[in-house]
Amino acid sequence: MITTVTSALALQAQKLLQSDTLPLIEPAHPKFGADFAIPCFSYAREQQKSPAHIAEFLAGKLEHSALEKAEASGGFVNIWLTASVLAEAALAASTFRASDYRGKVVVAEYSDPNPFKVLHAGHLYTTIVGDVIASLVESAGATMHRINYGGDVGLHVGKTMWAVVHYLGGEYPEKLASVPEAERSIWLSQRYVEGSTAYEEDEQAKAQIIEMNKRVYALHADEDHDSAFAQLYWTGRQWSYDGFDTLYEQLAIQPFEAYWPESRMTPKGMAMVQEGLAAGVFEKSDGATVFKGEAHGLHTRVFINSEGIPTYEAKDLGLAATKWQEFHFDKNIIITGNDIVEYMKVVLKALSFKYPEIANRTAHLTHGMIKLPGGVKMSSRKGNGLLASDILEIATEASKKTVLGDNKATVLAAVKYAFLRQRIGGDIIFDPEESVSLEGNSGPYLQYAYARACGILRKISVINDVSITTLDEHERNLAGKIVVYPTVLRQATIELMPHHICTYLYELAQVFNRFYEKSRIVGESREAERAALVRAYAEVLKEGLTVLGIAAPEQI
Repeated sequence: MITTVTSALALQAQKLLQSDTLPLIEPAHPKFGADFAIPCFSYAREQQKSPAHIAEFLAGKLEHSALEKAEASGGFVNIWLTASVLAEAALAASTFRASDYRGKVVVAEYSDPNPFKVLHAGHLYTTIVGDVIASLVESAGATMHRINYGGDVGLHVGKTMWAVVHYLGGEYPEKLASVPEAERSIWLSQRYVEGSTAYEEDEQAKAQIIEMNKRVYALHADEDHDSAFAQLYWTGRQWSYDGFDTLYEQLAIQPFEAYWPESRMTPKGMAMVQEGLAAGVFEKSDGATVFKGEAHGLHTRVFINSEGIPTYEAKDLGLAATKWQEFHFDKNIIITGNDIVEYMKVVLKALSFKYPEIANRTAHLTHGMIKLPGGVKMSSRKGNGLLASDILEIATEASKKTVLGDNKATVLAAVKYAFLRQRIGGDIIFDPEESVSLEGNSGPYLQYAYARACGILRKISVINDVSITTLDEHERNLAGKIVVYPTVLRQATIELMPHHICTYLYELAQVFNRFYEKSRIVGESREAERAALVRAYAEVLKEGLTVLGIAAPEQI
């Protein structure tokens, strides 16, 4: 209902201004006590009048049966809706579902850990954020395909396999049985670190690793599953996949539709580069096949190296084309670290010569480093990286120091919310103490806020549906904040930015706290009306937490 009213007012304002631009109607600043506001600053040049003058004009002209009053303040038109309309919208806010992706096919690729390496904190971040973004888009009507893509071929695999063989004293797959099941992922990551160190410090080992890398590609080409080397490889890859699945189950995220390995994309990517070479998209340089990006304001990147081995770039071409061929998507969402922003621009530009629709429909979202307080930067290549398991462990330890203990649901809420409340793009500081606080902007705080509302409702024997026709100041403030939920949900969905929901839920809980301080509920003459508002608040809070993949327990 609120959307219908605000849309009608926006159209009316546009007509009054005789403008081609539809005005934005946004939640009003709390200091004005209004429900919504129309900023008029963007019309100043067009109307040749000051924003304040435009606001005065609109405030005196706007009319609607749901409009209680409109007042100009500076360059804004502040809007108050009637109590009955505001209350009705508040009671129904939790049922809102966006429809911006109705009938659309969307692919979301995130997490993307590499077999033969352990998941680091960046993977944890993209897994959590990607899960929420995919769920937002799916809830808005999309047919969603969640894809997980990782490098089961490449130099990092050659490094790990060299170290595995070196550690075992030869190609003896039977010796892998001595590695405890619970330690397999860490064991492989340790081998990766050893192989990386040898590659950098030992020329003989480096040459051996390069040859072993070629052997990995060859066993895929030959479909070799029987040789001793192949058994070591396939066992190690499965160990990695098992470790990923364990973490995903622990995080309680939506399952991936498919895990696509780089090895599957290699033939397609190689063929695309060869076709592009013949068509003049790529060219030869010192034995390698490259894309000269300078002509497009980008930089040159190698797609097939001088050894004839495809790089990540070539395999990403194959990945994009495979997505398109299988899904013919309307939108392709990719979430990665921001260290590959320029890389992706080159890949998408090269891709656009054959598949321009893919580049046009791709949204590449990126994030910075995951850091602990103090700004210590870590590198997984050197073995001292901040791992996904590290984040969960330090959050658990911080939680044990509080009344929460080591409750898994609250620890998970702490980690998820700490990541989600920060805008996607920059570095993320994960403060374990802050993440589990019950007195700040945290996941456990919002869980407690929901449980508190449930506790209030349990004290009321019967909560009937009511028709609210009047609202006092504190009731209006709460109802006004509740009705903003659909707007925030749509904004988060359209912008692919979950932090909007986090900010809103925290502000909503604060508004409720002020309401509860001033408004008695049980046994009061307005018990029914206030109980209905408390229930509406609790339902919206639960819906918001659910969207964020966070449990909403009725008791803590």
